[in-house]
Amino acid sequence: MEIISVTIVLYLGLSSLYLFVFALASKLPKVKKVKTVVSNKINSVVVLIPAYKEDNVIVEVAKKALLQNYPDFSVVIIADSLKDSTLLTLAKLPVTVIEVFFEKSTKVKALNVAFKQLPDFDTALVLDADNIMDDGFLSAINLEFNKGYSVIQAQRTAKNLKSNFAILDGLSEAINNNIYNLGCIRLGLSSRLVGSGMFFNYQLLKNLIEEAKAIGGFDKELEIKLIKDNIYIHYVHDIILFDEKVNSGAVFKKQRTRWLAAQFFFLKQYGSTAVMAFLRNGNSDFLNKIIQMALPPRLLIPVILLLGSTLHIFFETHLIFLWLFGLALNLIANLISIPASMYNKHLLFALFSIPKAALMIVLGLFDFKKANTTFIHTPHNSK
Repeated sequence: MEIISVTIVLYLGLSSLYLFVFALASKLPKVKKVKTVVSNKINSVVVLIPAYKEDNVIVEVAKKALLQNYPDFSVVIIADSLKDSTLLTLAKLPVTVIEVFFEKSTKVKALNVAFKQLPDFDTALVLDADNIMDDGFLSAINLEFNKGYSVIQAQRTAKNLKSNFAILDGLSEAINNNIYNLGCIRLGLSSRLVGSGMFFNYQLLKNLIEEAKAIGGFDKELEIKLIKDNIYIHYVHDIILFDEKVNSGAVFKKQRTRWLAAQFFFLKQYGSTAVMAFLRNGNSDFLNKIIQMALPPRLLIPVILLLGSTLHIFFETHLIFLWLFGLALNLIANLISIPASMYNKHLLFALFSIPKAALMIVLGLFDFKKANTTFIHTPHNSK
């Protein structure tokens, strides 16, 4: 039993140490920019919005996207299984609608069809069907692109915090932004990609999507391919994309199942490759990405460490200090990564839903096989 306890606490403790280091790094002063503005070009932008059965939100999102004050952009709705009434409404808007039909739908397939029908642009922005861009989003991200970055991730933040699960989902997003995005770029490593709010050189994205095969977690596949080829993923913390958060345990379970299945699939596929790339070529970005994929679900870490610490206190074992140290590291990493604006009574009430959320993640582990063969759709609401 002691060997099992040591193995678990070392795995969770080292995971907590990783989170702690990058959480601290997110608080470092902004490094002087190496890249400078190389031009003032107004790049043409295509805003790509795949919409699978998203009749509740897609019309509003399309209308909001058209409000961007940018001189050269087009909005493209990739319509997969939308209702005829929704398509008729979209047809009245100055957007391009590309209908797609698949036996088994995925974002990769939808984007591939769109690229084959669209003319060339300078850049492409990928959104989810529930995303709303902040005012001036396209102008701000175009400025970053002109500094020489070919891949940029914007900050995704919650647009709805009306349920405990939405608050937990928004909290998780905020912590991830600090640790996996801001913390990484502060240490000179690539940010993660999060599936939407991703801005690319158009031809680069087109080539990546043409080669992609992911059923779920296509953003993780893009990350791997980019970093494997030493292409840096930039992150801008003050360019905001509003994203709808899940409102129920059932949807939370579906979402986390899809994410975790993709994470461990690519860990298995590229883990040894990343280690060899680091040893041979010093590709620390690739190694860092694989380490992230080897981490356990972040919500489960403090739950298991707390349970383990409690049990070891009860049985008075000498391993208690390891468990408590790991728990302390994890709690500090999370606490310093939570935005000050989220510390309120609503967060306190939402924390009581953590046990249920943790249970949803554990139950989702049993759906891994399904998640790697069938796209798991998480529906959105209009308000």
